[in-house]
Amino acid sequence: MYVPLLRVQEAAHLLKVSKWTIYRWVEEGRLEATKIGRGSLRIFRSSLNGLIESQRTDQAGLEPDGRGEVVHLRSRVGTRG
Repeated sequence: MYVPLLRVQEAAHLLKVSKWTIYRWVEEGRLEATKIGRGSLRIFRSSLNGLIESQRTDQAGLEPDGRGEVVHLRSRVGTRG
């Protein structure tokens, strides 16, 4: 299920940063957020995805249309083979 808004802790978990980093990035404008209810902050997932895309290091390998080749890897950990 696609959830367009994330709690601060959820965004922090996905990005592997502290919740304080998320608050700072919202204040700096690196992430977009909104307050709901009595001030609960929610992060727009599209903003989080945009931040991830802007920080990619593999941009050089992308095709002109911005799409790269998708490679699916299978883990062999715990399998016999």
